[in-house]
Amino acid sequence: MNRPHPAPTIYSPSHTIRIGSRKSQLALVQTYWVQNKLQQRFPDISFEVHTMSTQGDKILDVALAKIGDKGLFTKELELGMLNQEIDFAVHSLKDLPTRLPEGLALAAVTERENPADALVVPEKYKGKQIDTLPEGAVIGTSSLRRLAQLRRHFPHYRLKDVRGNLNTRMAKLDCGEYDALILAAAGLQRLGMSDRIQQFLPTELSLYAIGQGALGIECRADDLEVLSLLKAIEHVPTRDRVLAERAFLRELEGGCQVPIGVDTQLDGDTLTLRGLVASVDGKRLVKNSVTGAAPEAEHLGIQLAQTLRQQGAQEILAEIFQAVQR
Repeated sequence: MNRPHPAPTIYSPSHTIRIGSRKSQLALVQTYWVQNKLQQRFPDISFEVHTMSTQGDKILDVALAKIGDKGLFTKELELGMLNQEIDFAVHSLKDLPTRLPEGLALAAVTERENPADALVVPEKYKGKQIDTLPEGAVIGTSSLRRLAQLRRHFPHYRLKDVRGNLNTRMAKLDCGEYDALILAAAGLQRLGMSDRIQQFLPTELSLYAIGQGALGIECRADDLEVLSLLKAIEHVPTRDRVLAERAFLRELEGGCQVPIGVDTQLDGDTLTLRGLVASVDGKRLVKNSVTGAAPEAEHLGIQLAQTLRQQGAQEILAEIFQAVQR
């Protein structure tokens, strides 16, 4: 897919651009970061933040995989753009579906934070690593991807769903409800909680989520002014990496809450994409990699998906979809 490069636009100093965001602390930190970057780049334009609650923010007592993940954290913001209530929205890219509503586009991707999964423990387990926690340790995660990989490598741990914003999850950990949590390192770093990261999980143990660590900025596809503004803060190497990842996920027709993991590395203009599909119990797993030119990122993602299909990925995913719909 050719990436759009809108013609430069002459901006009116009196113009106001409305930014949409979820209300969670992490979402607002990320949105204000984007607002600040744009304000520095375009000081004569006013950028206002407008907040909304999404379905994923409201339903906190059900596992994500059972709710259905099509636009779970994005739909309300997307309706706001289509209804001209906001001009663009800032998302954690891993929450943004790979197929966007008609009339909307992924306008820009910001530089990626560390995309790794992170182990977080309470004080009593300081110094422990993922492989040195006690037998039967209760580990919290809301991700089927993490669940499947943990079950495969650590069948002696008890895995328990955990929902809520980051502060809520940390409170549950510190009061003894969990012995450890597996969280996205990027979220902890953005909220100034880097000191709580006990271990960055190596990709040999946990391939990360599609787009994890990057911000995706979505806007109306025909809004050339906003598209042009947003290109000013895009990080092209990150965009190449996540385009490969999102094409991989889209070709497999998987959502955010299925056990699909990736790792992308960029060396100059050469991109390597590793991917896996696993059963929820972790007993079946197919994994492979592909390497090629970064400008062909989406083609590489499609190629890897087709390879994993031949290895049995489609059968694994079909079984998961049937199970979660029961």
